[in-house]
Amino acid sequence: MKVLTLLGTRPEIIRLSRVIPLLDERCEHVLVHTGQNFDDRLSDVFFAELGLRPPNHVLGIRGSFGTQLGSLLPQCERLLAQHRPDRFLVLGDTNSALAALVAKRLGIPVYHMEAGNRAFDERVPEELNRRVVDHASDVLLPYTERSRQNLLREGIHPRRIYVTGNPIFEVLTHYAAQIAASDVLNRLGLTAGAYFLVTLHRAENVDHPARFSRLLAALAQLQTTYGVPVIVSTHPRTRQRLESRRQGSSAGSLAEDAPLPADVRFCEPFGLFDFVALEQQARCVLTDSGTVQEECAIFRVPNVTLRDVTERPETLECGSNVLAGSDPQQVVECVAADLRHTLTQHVPGAHMLTLHQMVEAHRWWQRGQQWYSTVYPLYQIGRLLTNPSAGLIREAGAAMAAGVWRQSVRDVRAWLVDYAIKKAGYHAICLY
Repeated sequence: MKVLTLLGTRPEIIRLSRVIPLLDERCEHVLVHTGQNFDDRLSDVFFAELGLRPPNHVLGIRGSFGTQLGSLLPQCERLLAQHRPDRFLVLGDTNSALAALVAKRLGIPVYHMEAGNRAFDERVPEELNRRVVDHASDVLLPYTERSRQNLLREGIHPRRIYVTGNPIFEVLTHYAAQIAASDVLNRLGLTAGAYFLVTLHRAENVDHPARFSRLLAALAQLQTTYGVPVIVSTHPRTRQRLESRRQGSSAGSLAEDAPLPADVRFCEPFGLFDFVALEQQARCVLTDSGTVQEECAIFRVPNVTLRDVTERPETLECGSNVLAGSDPQQVVECVAADLRHTLTQHVPGAHMLTLHQMVEAHRWWQRGQQWYSTVYPLYQIGRLLTNPSAGLIREAGAAMAAGVWRQSVRDVRAWLVDYAIKKAGYHAICLY
């Protein structure tokens, strides 16, 4: 069995960091990095930090959406034709995931992790990617039951959908010692619980000058209100917009905006261990990242999302997350409300599943399949032999002609899958 896994951004590297070695052990595995996150601080550093092997291929995708797509599709077509994998695995909703279209056209089964996420807002660039990749996929692997329901409502057959749980908990658990050993608070001169942590990188936030200006004003007001540092892990896209703002080259009157307080610190992007250590000790985390929303729910850290919508509604329901939009006063009020609300938090169950549990579920499924392949045919033969009213050949032929046998096969296999799910406590599927 040969599996080709394609990734392109920091969240994909992190989420797949425990899946990649497992696939390396169990099958012939080809790893392709599109290079969508072209900055080394968002790519190479994570491979090194997480101890992952280098990708087999790096495509060097750059530029605008159209340029990325025009380079991604032919390069992926060439690689798929070269390696001819039996499975194509992709995670998430980035532009890199659109390579699933090529695999689908070449007849290669597509497996999509993080399927079914929906913000129900077409202004979000990733929303279209999610729908396209989901409907191009053969096997869909959503994290939660809510995401599964989203897929069912869009007409995707339930037999193609398997709820796997969220891989981020496995990642955080595996690297817990390295995270605990981080000295990032000392390096930055911070005290646990006495700073805010911010990530801000989405196109709908930083590529619109007026909205970006409001969010910066919100950070300034937050620092003034609480008198503690505001630490911003600054994405290269955000850094470019800040430079444009300082030079007065953005549209509108951004160059005339009041300067930010000195304790709103725009730091270089942190590695995973440093960032999670900061996340765990923050008074509150403000973000537009989906992964950070989930991590805050797991750590029970107050989280305010600087967006109008989220594709992770479970984080809202569990009490860790509040949607704030971009209005400065509303952001400050949401932070205050979230800080008061933390005692009622609970962690969504789908965020706490592990790859070990997924493998255990698959083992139970295999045992059931062995039972089916050995016992069920014997049962059918015995039933026919003991039926005095019809001969074996005549009844078997009539049953097959009527489709009864084929329906029985489908029914038993469906029962086996349900049995494996109940035994393990959740849905699972294996790629190898």
